[in-house]
Amino acid sequence: MAKHFVLVAGNIGSGKTSLTERLGERLGWNTAYESVVDNPYLADFYADMAVWAFHLNIFFLGHRADQHLALADSSSSTIIDRSIYEDAEIFARAALKLGTLSDRDYANYRKVFNLIVGKLPSPDLLIHLKAPVSVLMGRIQQRARDMELGITEEYLELLDSLYVEWINRFDICPVLTIRTDDLDFVHQPRHLDIVIDSIHDKLTGKEELQFPDD
Repeated sequence: MAKHFVLVAGNIGSGKTSLTERLGERLGWNTAYESVVDNPYLADFYADMAVWAFHLNIFFLGHRADQHLALADSSSSTIIDRSIYEDAEIFARAALKLGTLSDRDYANYRKVFNLIVGKLPSPDLLIHLKAPVSVLMGRIQQRARDMELGITEEYLELLDSLYVEWINRFDICPVLTIRTDDLDFVHQPRHLDIVIDSIHDKLTGKEELQFPDD
């Protein structure tokens, strides 16, 4: 493939990190990941969303803007686990709906977000990973991260509804949506091949994603 700049988006537990890792390994692409372990606000946010929502959103905005610029300017193909656009369209909007982010804080955050995003180069492709909330909850419980123990099905349902709204109006670049409950690209090399072929097809203007029968 020629040089490409690809973003991976999706709800918590949808498989973004796993796919980013495997695409980077298989294709030799540069990779970047969401700041989780070294995030100074994430654990506090899950413990008390009302207090820490604004801090977390501002941290992620700066973190992802740095990632986006650095990898977009790379001479090699690159892929990022989680897009900067989700910060505003999914997580900040969720915080607003839940009342953990005030109207004033949300308005100020969106103003800064719009200024930053308006200066960023567009990606070549957004890979949107999705799975039923029951599957997401199972994965979250299985990996048992302390900071995620407070995540509820209701919160994931809210995020899922916001993803649907956002993807339906997203027009910055082409979107490839993949159901990760149908594909096991972690343990099945053939399934990863399907994803890679689908990425190539989408980047070259083809549309159809063929899922395996088994």
